Amino acid sequence: MAQLVFGMNQSLDGYVDLHPEMQVGPALFRHWTEHVRRLAASIYGRRMYETMRYWDEDDPAWDAARRDFAMAWRKQPKWVVSRSLKSVGPNATLVAGDLAAVVRDLKARFAGEIAVSGPELAQGLTELGLIDEYRLYFHPAVLGRGKPFFAGARPPLRLVASEPMGEDVVRLSYVPA
Repeated sequence: MAQLVFGMNQSLDGYVDLHPEMQVGPALFRHWTEHVRRLAASIYGRRMYETMRYWDEDDPAWDAARRDFAMAWRKQPKWVVSRSLKSVGPNATLVAGDLAAVVRDLKARFAGEIAVSGPELAQGLTELGLIDEYRLYFHPAVLGRGKPFFAGARPPLRLVASEPMGEDVVRLSYVPA
């Protein structure tokens, strides 16, 4: 049975929006590439999926690391939760029905990790009791604004690991308490 994991880069004050203050350095970029390569699948909220669609089209300005990430991302099966999208790109399936049933089915069918991408989606899955682990990648930045990692009330959590990730980033891993 697969484990459902929600992890994102975030500021010290808890925001996950992309900002120049939270640029991903080479070591962390390699980590994310290897992470994506190992995933069994991913479940995306609409906004995060639309952001990540950037990797569907080659960019001649990309270096080898970015081309490597794009290839890993494209190979990964994706499910996209959206009420507004009518279609999704390659290797992706649109989820328009019962989210809980779809996620339970994915967890039963796959082995390994399934990534959850997007704070609102993660909040809904948290409320359903389906997320098995939360990974917070803290960057040394205070933004004072943006989209928070936890889109609603933070669930009771228990710390299970902490690890420096390079470029002054620390990953904290929590499971539901």
